[in-house]
This record gives sequence, structure tokens and C-alpha cells, in this order.
Amino acid sequence: METNLRENTNYPLFDFIDLFAGIGGFRISFQDVGGKCVFSSEWNKFSQQTYCHNFGEMPSGNICDIDKSTIPDHDILCAGFPCQPFSLAGVSKKNSLGRKHGFEDPTQGTLFFEVKKTLQIKQPKAFMLENVKNLLSHDKGKTFEVIRKSLEDELGYIVNWKIVDGARWVPQHRQRIFIVGYNPDKVDIAKNDIIIPEKPEEGYAYPELRDIIQDKVEGWTIGPGTWDTLIRHKAYHSSRGNGFGYGLHTIPIKKGSVTRTISARYHKDGAEVLIEQKGDRPRRLTIIEAMQLQGYDPNNFHFPVSNTQAYRQIGNSVVVPAIRACAHQMARVLKERSK
Repeated sequence: METNLRENTNYPLFDFIDLFAGIGGFRISFQDVGGKCVFSSEWNKFSQQTYCHNFGEMPSGNICDIDKSTIPDHDILCAGFPCQPFSLAGVSKKNSLGRKHGFEDPTQGTLFFEVKKTLQIKQPKAFMLENVKNLLSHDKGKTFEVIRKSLEDELGYIVNWKIVDGARWVPQHRQRIFIVGYNPDKVDIAKNDIIIPEKPEEGYAYPELRDIIQDKVEGWTIGPGTWDTLIRHKAYHSSRGNGFGYGLHTIPIKKGSVTRTISARYHKDGAEVLIEQKGDRPRRLTIIEAMQLQGYDPNNFHFPVSNTQAYRQIGNSVVVPAIRACAHQMARVLKERSK
């Protein structure tokens, strides 16, 4: 269920900020459970356009250039921060030499550092972070361990995390790590009490892929050169015994069908999700179809940018109902356990 994208209550239950905001998937989710967005930041000019078009507010620019002390006070920090490798070499070398590394924070130079610094300065009651599932295993777990230490050991938050597949809410496989934390000085909670939903609550109306895909559309057929390239690419990998290649959904689409993960490169060839067209080459998803695979309501969300930019923005976004389910749990915690 989507609501009006601008704040829909005169009595917000909590305030939140939207960092690395993209096109506002976090904002929709947290507004839907009673939150009020008091600050947003997004550096990409095209994403800013889409965000402003739908929320009536232009996000602040690059979070790296923003004085964190000027960010309004808030209860929850939301951030789908990009994953960047952390280099521990400098710190490790100084430690081995017995030197103090002072401000040589192991997360400095990464965008996670901007999240950490904001948490450190503003001390919100809670946060929710989202990232690719590989963050957990990157560099044999060392990257995530740096993040965990930063959040738990240095900042003192009570933190839990879980890999969540958006396919439980929408017909698209999309595994992401959700990281949720609470400030023990402001919220009475233990790690085991932090609930990160892995599936919708009872009564959720699951959108079937066959209901999302339109019967006849024009202008979305992939070109002959693109199709030939995709066929060769798939044949090459098949000859080597792996399943790499395009993903094609034949018509009629069966009940329970789920697509591959849509990425920011979908605009290039549509390889992740192609739709069969009888007597013709396959087609890409339309923008309206693609956005629904992320849980956006096409009646209530619009793209004022080119199709290429819209595809990129959809691929970089989040599964809105999965984020909303987690936001709902967090709103409940703040209501029942705030000190």
C-alpha cells in the first residue's frame, strides 16, 4: 500500500534523515509508518531531479561536503550507502610500529565514514543501513568486521543484521544486507530483540509477475545487434558449463515466477530480465514494469528523467515493501522501548 509521498501526518511518530537517498525508497518506507523526513542528501543530479519531483524537496548534495553538526536532530538515520573497500594497511602498519594512528580511522576515505561521523555527532536513537549481500563476505569478512566494530565497539550501538531477499515481497530476487542499530542510552533493547523481517506479515498482497507484465507494448524491443550479442554470450558460457547469460521470461508467465536482480546497467541490454514477444525479438521491461519489481507504485511515483536514467535509478534503489517492513518494526521499538 502506497500513501501520498509527501508527509502524510501532522503528528509524526519520529523524525528521520535520508542519506544516499537515491530516488527515495527509504523515505517512502519510513513515511508510510509515521516518520517525518527532516533532511535528505543525494549527490547524483538526475536522482535529485526524481527525488524533488516526487517529494517536493531537493536533497542536499554530497554528504562528504556537509557539516554533520548542521544536520537536524533526528530519531532514525537511514542510509543505503555504497560499498567501498576499506584499506587497513595504513592503520595496521602504524600499529605494528607502535604508533598511534589518531584520526587514521580505517573507514576514512569510504562513504561509510560519513554515516559513522553523522551517528557520532548526532547520536540518533536508531539507524537502518542497506547494502549488497556481499558486504558480509567481502575481503573474507574483514570489511564487515570494520563496520561492526565501528558501530558496536566505537559508537556503542546495539546492532543486528540479516540478509533479506526482496523476492518475499516482490517478484524479483534481490538479496541485500539490512543492518539495524539502537542507541542503548535512548532505547532499551538487546541484540536478540532486534527484529529484521525476512518475509511480509500475514495478509500481504503479493504482486505476481504475470500481473505486472503488460500484454502488448511498443518501443521496448531490443535491437538485432544487442540480441545477437546476448545469444553469443549465453552460448559461450553454456559451452563452458555455466549458466551465465540473459534471463528470458516466456509468455504466458507462470504464477510464482520471479526475475533476476535488476541492476543499474539494465539500460544497456536488458539482459537480466527480458520478456518474450511472439514472432519478434524479446523486449526490455518498461519503466512502469521495472519500478513495480522494486515495489514502487506507478500511480504515485513518476520519473521526470530519460529512460536510461530511470533504469539506472531503479536498479540502484531498494525493494520498498521490504524496507517498509523493517521500518514498521523500528517504529514499534521506538514507541515501546524509548527511554
